[in-house]
Amino acid sequence: MVDDGAFIASARKARRRLPRLFADYIDGGAHGERTMARNRNSFARWGVVPHALRDVSAIDLTTRCFGRTWKLPVFLAPVGFAGMFHHHGERGAAHAARSRGVGMGVSTFSIAPMEKVAATGADVMAQIYVLRDRALTRDMLARARACGITGIILTVDTAITPVRERDVRNGFRHLSRPTVLQMAGLLNHPAWVAGLLRGGMPVVGNIDAYTTARNVMGQARDVAAQIDPTLDWDDLAWLRENWNGTLVVKGVMCPEDAVRAADAGADGIVVSNHGGRQMDPAPATLDVLPGIAAAVGGRLDIMLDSGIRRGGDVVTALALGAHAVSIGRPWVWGLAAGGAPGVAAALDVLAQETRDVMALAGLRDIEAVRAAGQKALWRF
Repeated sequence: MVDDGAFIASARKARRRLPRLFADYIDGGAHGERTMARNRNSFARWGVVPHALRDVSAIDLTTRCFGRTWKLPVFLAPVGFAGMFHHHGERGAAHAARSRGVGMGVSTFSIAPMEKVAATGADVMAQIYVLRDRALTRDMLARARACGITGIILTVDTAITPVRERDVRNGFRHLSRPTVLQMAGLLNHPAWVAGLLRGGMPVVGNIDAYTTARNVMGQARDVAAQIDPTLDWDDLAWLRENWNGTLVVKGVMCPEDAVRAADAGADGIVVSNHGGRQMDPAPATLDVLPGIAAAVGGRLDIMLDSGIRRGGDVVTALALGAHAVSIGRPWVWGLAAGGAPGVAAALDVLAQETRDVMALAGLRDIEAVRAAGQKALWRF
C-alpha cells in the first residue's frame, strides 16, 4: 500500500470543486489502468538507507538538468487543458514554478498560449508534436524562439490515443456537443463555471491559430488529427536541424530508444509512460530507469516521469540514474484545488520531504545522491 498523503488531500479537494468528467480526465489512465498502478507500486519496492553521524546541517536541493539550474529536482510536466481545471491555469502554474525556482513544460494543448506562459518569467520549455503539416510545427518552433523559449520537449509516445475508459463513460471527447446530463454535471459546480468564464468562453489558446473550431474539444480534435503516426527517427533528425536550442525527447521507455535519441542529437530524455495514459500494460518507469541510464552512459540528461508523489520517490529516482523528476498529476491537482498557491504548495511538500529524506540518509546535495546510486537504496 502506497500512502500518497498531501497528494490525496489536494485530489479530494479538487474533486469536490471539479465536474466529474474533468476530475476523471486528470486521474484516469488507459485501458485497465494497470500501468498507472504499477508506476506507484514500483516505488514501494525501494527504501532509502538511513545514515547517522553525518553533517547534514545544510541540505542543498539545487539541480542541473537539460542545461538549466533549478532550486529543486522537480519539473512541472506539460499537461493539456490545465486552464480548464482552474482559472489561474497554465500561467498560474508558471508563476508558482518561478516562485519556487523550478522549470515547467507548456503543453501544445495549453489553454494559455505559450507566449503568455513564457511572459511570467518562468523557465518554460515548449512541448510539441511533429505534425503532418510540417509548416505548423515550424510555426510553433518560431513562436517559441520569438517569446524567448530556449528548450522544447518532443512527445513521442502518442502515435495513437488509446481507450481511456473513464473518458468514454463520461463522454469527455464529445464535450463540443454536451448532453443534458453533461451540462447538469458542469452547472452543478458554479464556482468552477464562474472562474472558467472570467475571460469569456475558453479556447485552446496555444493552437487557436491552427484550427477553425471555436470550442476546446473541437480545437483539440482538429490538431490531434495532425499528430503524425508515421513519425520516425529521421523526423527527430529533422527537428534537430530546425531547432538549435535544447531538445528533449519525452516518452522513452527502453535503452535502445534512449541510445537512438542520443545518436540523433537530443540533449535529454524523459523516461515516461505518460502517467499510464498510453500503453497498458507497460512497465513502470522506475523499473526501466537503471537500464536506460546505463545504456546512455552520461551522453544526455535523464528526467523520470510518471508516479512521483513523495520526496522519497524523488530521492529514489535520482539514486537510480535520473537527473531530475517530472510531475503531472500532483501539480494539476494542486492547481485544481487551489490555483497557483496550490501548485506552490505541492512543490513545497515535495521539497520538504526530499530534504528530510536526504538529511536522514546523510546525503547533503543532489550530486551526493546520484554518486551514491543504488548504494543509497534498499530493495525490498
